[in-house]
Amino acid sequence: HMEPKVILVDYLDNPLGEMKKGAAHASPHLHRAFSVFLYHDGKILLQKRAENKYHCGGLWTNTCCSHPRPGEITLDAARRRLDEEMKIHVKRLEEIYSFVYYYKFDNGICEFEFDHVIMGEYYGSYKLDPKEAEAAVWMEKTELLEDMRANPQKYTPWFLTCAVEVLKRI
Repeated sequence: HMEPKVILVDYLDNPLGEMKKGAAHASPHLHRAFSVFLYHDGKILLQKRAENKYHCGGLWTNTCCSHPRPGEITLDAARRRLDEEMKIHVKRLEEIYSFVYYYKFDNGICEFEFDHVIMGEYYGSYKLDPKEAEAAVWMEKTELLEDMRANPQKYTPWFLTCAVEVLKRI
């Protein structure tokens, strides 16, 4: 299939053009991304990234993350990826804040992302795409905060940054 393109942005999230995803991650080009957190009753739905992902394989992270395509509204992209990765349909999603992060992995891939953090309440079923996620679990807020502190290496770098803002709100 065609490699998807990402939206290149400046530090204020103004679009500057587009680039293939792999190229944007090979050399650091700041681009638009999103991280979705689904929650219910004091719990968050976490995803364990598939072992063979191009980075962070086997690490725990938020419910879903990806990149909007050129011309795609970020919340629409979030709904699309929830469906593609987990067969989840959520009508109400809300962006709570955004942040920029840079991280260079041991394999040379760079994440340089303007990340829109999105929350939604959900308590239905899910069905994982094994190419994306090898497991998922509902984790209680206090247990998650304790585990993030005790075992930060189990989580993706962006998750450790933005989960706290989400957990303040649930």
